[in-house]
Amino acid sequence: MKQITLGSTGITVPQNGFGALPIQRISTDEAAALVRGAFDGGMTFFDTARAYTDSEVKMGKAIGGIRDKMYIASKTQSKNADGFWSDLEQTLTNLGTDYLDIYQFHCVDQCYAPGDGTGMYEAMLEAKKQGKIKHIGITTHKIAVAEEICSSGLYETLQYPLSYLSTEREIRLTESCREHDMGYIAMKGLAGGLITRADAAMAFMTQFGNVIPIWGIQKKSELDEWLSFFEKTPEMNDEIMAFIDEERKNLSGDFCRGCGYCMPCPQGIQINNCARMALMIRRAPSEAWLNDYWQSEMKKIENCVNCGSCMKKCPYELNTPQLLRDNLADYEEVLAGRISVR
Repeated sequence: MKQITLGSTGITVPQNGFGALPIQRISTDEAAALVRGAFDGGMTFFDTARAYTDSEVKMGKAIGGIRDKMYIASKTQSKNADGFWSDLEQTLTNLGTDYLDIYQFHCVDQCYAPGDGTGMYEAMLEAKKQGKIKHIGITTHKIAVAEEICSSGLYETLQYPLSYLSTEREIRLTESCREHDMGYIAMKGLAGGLITRADAAMAFMTQFGNVIPIWGIQKKSELDEWLSFFEKTPEMNDEIMAFIDEERKNLSGDFCRGCGYCMPCPQGIQINNCARMALMIRRAPSEAWLNDYWQSEMKKIENCVNCGSCMKKCPYELNTPQLLRDNLADYEEVLAGRISVR
């Protein structure tokens, strides 16, 4: 497994990080076992956030006695300095630690800078001065904002989606970060569940010498697969390249990544699943998506009033109402038997 250094931070870890968003969906004991198992298996970089409900608390249950042997990154979605400090103190309490290795502004739509009137960047500097954080990071889903962040010279790490479905413009961002000595933390390496071959996803990541992917892990079987790559890391070869090329053909263009930032929908539509249903029923056993429950959920798309709320919040600037309608039409064709899926 390749060792990666996150730019000017000096943080050097194996190129496989633990994404703690999914552990909010399992019990505390299960989550603590996963985190501890990840560390015992060789992972030393762990990423969480205040927005991930009880993820920080669960991680805190697992890190006793090993805190100084691992790197922890967390995030705040606050838009003002008071909220920043409240989030930071709560995060430290939840984790049972007195410092974070990286603290990140979470899912931003602007590059916070000194003197911009928000007080956000100044709060980061003060937290670093107090020793509560060691490095300043930021996350976004918008490519133009990510490019501005990278060129600003203000941040030590950038977290941005990266997978073999990324555009050439998005992939160039990895090189820009390298040129600016900025660490790159890759989220959504499985494109929100659309990528189903972990070895292909890992082989793609190994092409970048400055990128640490964080894999969302919820089950021991998932953890075991990622840990197996420490012993035998997948490498890009002709078979995997051909597979990725075919994947890119099938998944090119606009598609919902399932991030959920558009939620909640005023009409109760589960946008993060319904807007990509056509893909999901083709990339996973379709029976799970064709049952009575999901038929009822997809039917809710008919109640869409085109309020535009989802479009305003979508970090990928998708025409979400149209995606919903297209997916409903496809879904009904599948149910009627006019289109066959596995």
